[in-house]
Amino acid sequence: MRRRGMMLVELVVVSGVIALLLAILMPALGRAHRAGRRTVCLSRLRQMVIAADVYVSNNDGYYPLAGHMDFNDLSSTYEWDFFKKFEQGRLESFKCGYLWEDKGIAEMQQCPSFKGSANSSGDPFTGYNYNASYIGGFTVAVMGTLIGTNSSAAAELRRPSSIAIFGDGEFESGANKYMRSPQAGKLDRDFGNGSRYAGTQGYRHLEMTNVAYCDGSVRSVRDLYTETKSKERIEKYNEFSLVKIGFLSEDNSAYDLK
Repeated sequence: MRRRGMMLVELVVVSGVIALLLAILMPALGRAHRAGRRTVCLSRLRQMVIAADVYVSNNDGYYPLAGHMDFNDLSSTYEWDFFKKFEQGRLESFKCGYLWEDKGIAEMQQCPSFKGSANSSGDPFTGYNYNASYIGGFTVAVMGTLIGTNSSAAAELRRPSSIAIFGDGEFESGANKYMRSPQAGKLDRDFGNGSRYAGTQGYRHLEMTNVAYCDGSVRSVRDLYTETKSKERIEKYNEFSLVKIGFLSEDNSAYDLK
């Protein structure tokens, strides 16, 4: 009887020790898992920079467009963006876009830590955005007449190691794919200072955001800025959200080619 009592006490003690160890280890294991996803994300961003460099080499030194629409008549459109291809105004079948020159691994465009949807329709893989304030331009062709702004040339870059080209795009309604500077950039002619919130970065990797730079480097950034005309809206969202959103610099220095 005494031995049985001792065994029961020993079992309770062992169970308590196991529960304590699990309580200690689970947060560490979860953090290690998130760190692994961050590493995968950095690798994918690095592949995107390589693809952009190849595009520049193949296209007279210019970066890929952020988007293009071709209105051939009143009923049909032909649209590309840097991630995917549309035809007839809808996504008929997924094809990689300008960045990959119609060839690429589509899953490379999915951030492993982003589980939500894209802000724009028809994106089967999402989570990343492209510097559309200074690097990627937008053009529209209407019955053969081209209007809009071309992308920047690589020769215009003065600080390639400090200029963000791709990153973790996120806003309150999902993943955005057009990275914006806090104030209007040189390619933001139709996207003024009054609505700067939609091009923010998501700080979803252990409270950091991953960024790819024009020199090919990738790194995790902790600094988050909200200095913009949409400051109140962003900070109100961040007050209640687990994943914070914001800009990479207080001014446009993290985005501007100069």
